Amino acid sequence: MHSYEECLKSKRYEAENYHIIELESNKIECATLVQRHGDRYVVVNPPEPPMSTEEIDASFDLPYMRLPHPKYKRRGAIPAFEMIRWSVNTHRGCFGGCSFCTISAHQGKQIASRSEESILHEVEAITSDPEFHGVLTDLGGPSANMWRMGGKNKELCRRCSRYSCSMPLLCPNLDSDHRPMIDLLRKVASHPKVKHLYVGSGIRCDLFQEGVKGSEKGEKRSERTSVSDGNNAGWEYFKEVVVNHTSGRLKVAPEHSSPHVLALMRKPSFELFRETKRRFTEICKQAGLRYQLIPYFISSHPSCRMEDMAQLAVDLKQMGYRLEQIQDFTPTPMTLSTEMYYTGIDPSTMKPVYVATTPEAKADQRRMFFFYKPELKGQIIQSLRRAGVEKYVAKLYGENNNNTGKQSFKRKM
Repeated sequence: MHSYEECLKSKRYEAENYHIIELESNKIECATLVQRHGDRYVVVNPPEPPMSTEEIDASFDLPYMRLPHPKYKRRGAIPAFEMIRWSVNTHRGCFGGCSFCTISAHQGKQIASRSEESILHEVEAITSDPEFHGVLTDLGGPSANMWRMGGKNKELCRRCSRYSCSMPLLCPNLDSDHRPMIDLLRKVASHPKVKHLYVGSGIRCDLFQEGVKGSEKGEKRSERTSVSDGNNAGWEYFKEVVVNHTSGRLKVAPEHSSPHVLALMRKPSFELFRETKRRFTEICKQAGLRYQLIPYFISSHPSCRMEDMAQLAVDLKQMGYRLEQIQDFTPTPMTLSTEMYYTGIDPSTMKPVYVATTPEAKADQRRMFFFYKPELKGQIIQSLRRAGVEKYVAKLYGENNNNTGKQSFKRKM
């Protein structure tokens, strides 16, 4: 790869290096990576092959205490431990390929699934704990619904280097059957000591589509996400989770509504979220449930401009959402999004990418999530005018909003 010194001088070289790293990390059989650093070399050896079910079972079935180290007793409750104490991990790895996520980098793209026996054995151990009160908070992994998924033809997987098995379309070689997970949920929920079983891990709704054979070349990005029922029981799994394994709020992560932002995020079309919300509402109505579907969104992601955030705000308003918890993009190591944030280049195409990097630009984008707050209205109108997208003022606040918002802006400052 390009040397460390070359990358310091050229962000293009840095982006080219990242592309090599990601391409190799997507493979089952990776090449050894070598980079010169001064008069020495950094050598990155290929990772171990994905764990087999027998190997991952052997790891999870060890006689763990399931408690923090005794040295932490004097420090009080540990929030991270309390969050996962009554949860069960079903698998490792993620083939989603999201640009802002590092899971595939440190757990791998291939799924290593535990056996049903190993999972049920852990459930038995948890329910035997005298402090267990009948509620399992999660049954999942990096993503809730990837357990036992993988390539039908393993030889094809060995030759594959695509960043995701689900984007832009489900790979036709992927076994995405959700029936085993439905059976597992029902078996765990039927345990005599389990009163409630919730799914707390994120659900990948793009896995509810079916793989499409043939070339993806020439397809428009807006056409690359199917929301049909298919035959993998994805929407059946979704109904099972909503009706029986949701505590009142189900979280999903559409991340944005802009097609070109979603493309660089490596996330499916916003139409999939609309379909998910429609089905969620229908399921709740039929079951007599007053549950909420909570979406996660990100502002200031590379390629996202004020116009994209304004359109997202309009989409949220039309769908009746008033978000309280949101995320502004934060650079994190080992991700494609961070590489684009630093270099201003998409390593996959080597084309330039717009990035909001200043505190002011990021604050303007983040503020769009709260279009419904009266105290922010003036600032939002001003930021839309500065960005040259004043047309969204009427879409958000109506035609009679020609005020500059200066008083609100000054008061907030």
